[in-house]
Amino acid sequence: MNDLCADIGYKSINHYGEQLCGDHVDIIEQSNENATVIVLADGLGSGVKASILSTLTSKIISTMMAEGLPLEECVATIAATLPVCSVRGVAYSTFTIIQIKNNQTAEIIQYDNPKVIVIRDEKNYDYPTTEMNIGGKKILKSVIQLQENDVFVAMSDGCPHAGIGTAYNFGWKRSEIIDFIEMLVPVGYTAKTLSTMLVDECNRLYDSKPGDDATACIVRVRKREPMNILFGPPSNRDDCDRMMSLFFSKEGKHIICGGTTSSIAAKFLRKPLKASLKFEKSDIPPIAELEGVDLVTEGVITVNRVLEYARDHLAENTKYDIWSQHRDGASLISRLLFEEATDINFYVGRAINPAHQNPDLPITFSIKMNLVEELSECLKQMGKRIKVSYF
Repeated sequence: MNDLCADIGYKSINHYGEQLCGDHVDIIEQSNENATVIVLADGLGSGVKASILSTLTSKIISTMMAEGLPLEECVATIAATLPVCSVRGVAYSTFTIIQIKNNQTAEIIQYDNPKVIVIRDEKNYDYPTTEMNIGGKKILKSVIQLQENDVFVAMSDGCPHAGIGTAYNFGWKRSEIIDFIEMLVPVGYTAKTLSTMLVDECNRLYDSKPGDDATACIVRVRKREPMNILFGPPSNRDDCDRMMSLFFSKEGKHIICGGTTSSIAAKFLRKPLKASLKFEKSDIPPIAELEGVDLVTEGVITVNRVLEYARDHLAENTKYDIWSQHRDGASLISRLLFEEATDINFYVGRAINPAHQNPDLPITFSIKMNLVEELSECLKQMGKRIKVSYF
């Protein structure tokens, strides 16, 4: 094992006028092999039929691989299961599989999708491929040893077809897509943000009326980054020192949410808690400063906004421009959790805040617990490792 991990993100747009996307992405963890499998399937055409075919393809592959069956057997099953269109003479669904093993190697299997782009050292990397014939279908296979900051870009054919007949005569060329990615990679965007930017550019080239479903799935290899969040005081006052000792003993950045909690931390550290003068006009309460802590914010209102941003980030990612640029507590936490952190430790106090017992306030103890559970679930879906400890 090494200290690398895979940051995975994807974004899709539907064919203009269609309710369903004909592309489908599945990400599964193979705990028995310490591997992650990403499947991007593209169903023939668009709409309901394409959506069913791509979902069927990705589900069959990901389910078989989750059970530990070899890649070749999964591909043979798909090759035998999916028919070839009698009119067009092409398969009903194409697919790309990326299997990350032990965060050390990437095995790529490609069938009729645009070839995966690999960026290494901020430049296009021309990786070796082996051609296989499985069930009469030409399959490309590659095995790549991972390096920090490697970026893998898997796409459906809607991306290179972007702009046909509008911006370009022959679509968005592979070389131009590579130039676009090479320009963005040095900035250090997350996989989700990179995939959103790529698909948004496709949408622009389509003049916001996509002629095909377009999906980009990006894998970014990066170092692990631990993060620790303290939220609420412990139910038993005698546990304060134990909770603080555990929290501050962990490596990585430290975030404290809540007024009472930050006061307890200040007492433990024997440092003054100061109101921050960098206050941004916002409906989110102001942040504070405490030596030895990376970020101090208010509790429930701030965390609730972070949860809103997390839900949106997993869906359409429309609020990215807000939390990626603003300086309020919720935006700062969102940047740390969504973009920097890979391993997040929550330290959650079960104490009931007397201020929340006002019947006019919609905040209850259960709401606070639900916030932590929902936020943890959203962060897991972003590929983060989560550990929650209650006090």
